[in-house]
Amino acid sequence: MSIRLRLTLWYSGLLAIALVAFGVVIYGIVQNNAMSGIKDQLRRISQDTQVQITFPTIKLSGSVRTDIDFNTIYIQIVNYTPTIEGVVDEKTRNMYQTPQRPELTFEIPRQDALAQNKYRFAKQELNGFPFLILEKPLTYRGDIVGLLQVGAWTGREEQLLSQLRSILWISGAVGLIAAFLLGMFLSRKALMPINRVTEAAERIRSGSELGHRIPREKPNDEIGRLTDTLNAMLSGVERAYRNLEDSNAAQRRFVSDASHELRTPLTTIRGNVDLLEKIWLSDGAGRKELGEGESESGGPLENSPALTEADKRDMSLESIRDISDEARRMSGLVNDLLSLARADAGYRMEMERVALWPLAEEAARRASFLPRQAEWIVGPLDALAGVEVQGNRDYLLQLLFILIENGFKYTPSGSVRLYAGRSDGYVGLSVEDTGIGIHSEEVPHIFERFYRVDVSRGETSGTGLGLSIAKWIADMHRARFDVRSKLGEGTVFTVWLPILPPREMDGV
Repeated sequence: MSIRLRLTLWYSGLLAIALVAFGVVIYGIVQNNAMSGIKDQLRRISQDTQVQITFPTIKLSGSVRTDIDFNTIYIQIVNYTPTIEGVVDEKTRNMYQTPQRPELTFEIPRQDALAQNKYRFAKQELNGFPFLILEKPLTYRGDIVGLLQVGAWTGREEQLLSQLRSILWISGAVGLIAAFLLGMFLSRKALMPINRVTEAAERIRSGSELGHRIPREKPNDEIGRLTDTLNAMLSGVERAYRNLEDSNAAQRRFVSDASHELRTPLTTIRGNVDLLEKIWLSDGAGRKELGEGESESGGPLENSPALTEADKRDMSLESIRDISDEARRMSGLVNDLLSLARADAGYRMEMERVALWPLAEEAARRASFLPRQAEWIVGPLDALAGVEVQGNRDYLLQLLFILIENGFKYTPSGSVRLYAGRSDGYVGLSVEDTGIGIHSEEVPHIFERFYRVDVSRGETSGTGLGLSIAKWIADMHRARFDVRSKLGEGTVFTVWLPILPPREMDGV
């Protein structure tokens, strides 16, 4: 939708609201003036009408005003005494059936809906004719025993109000259409300078230089301010291009760090493969090729006696274990890098309703099999009862495992505990350890890629990618992290997930 059309629609909408408000005021004034005379007449008639109460009947005393126009005024007496209970005792003759019209009877309200000594007005439509009725309670010794209903035919007034409604609707519609067309014309004239700005911006976009700027015509009006804003934006684009080299440098650092982390296990694997080769070439023809008592590159076999079969077996198994460990480490690193690559590429994981209690129990069960030195404690998890979140179950499990493995990794003694809590529409899953802790100055950096705190560097194996992946998973779930840590005492990682509303029951 173009700005021109939006402006016209806004203008037309405001005008429509003003016309509706004006019509409501005019209609209300005319309606009040048209009905006020009838209401005054009904009040006077009700005051002058004499009613005789003779239990169990209530009758007109016969002293009804003689100047009443009984072609438009109708009177009805309703009896509420216990033996009668809301029936018509008497009504004026013009309400009985005639060859020209059927019998008229006003609707009778409930006795408990009446307020003592207070009359009220009600609108009714009988046999297709509109009436305005004054209802006046009749009391005897403080109790409501009857009701006087004085009604007036309001056909002329209703016809007048109907014509007024038609006039207001037609005039309002015509005025709104005319205003819309006028608004389209005026908005076109007002937005012509913007078209010129657009044309200038197109010329800049199609060119190869970002140094061009849009010329200003009237810098003090809105178009001039828009031009200044666009020129500032172009300056920002120039700065962004200048910052591309910094981004590329950051990318190169990332690749360099990843290469370094991959090079370490590859070096170990290659060294162990070379060692295996030397072990099994250390006898017979192998020693003749390499030279008696020496290896191609020296090492543990240099100047060593011939190895026994048991020595070969032990050394081979040790090398195989090293190769397996480094292969697992490299596989984990590759998987972490793949997850981060997906995050950089804007990967959107599939989401569904996930019950958190079974998920937390599954994570706790699997975590009990992880290698660890700390005690593993689960609970309390009562806050997860009946809680569901919008998420991906596999990735949420991965997030919990990253936090739990970190807890085991940096807790040489003590305990690691998983528990849950709730707060303001969020549910929190917390992993608390009593390990080495994190310095307060390093907490803001722990989610950066390849970042490892100084206290753990060189002492604990790792790549520094786990928490980066956990942060990405949390962001995909619109969750937030809360980290509390004290050096030498331990760390608490809490991920707060938004709670979904309960499912609606079928058939409810």
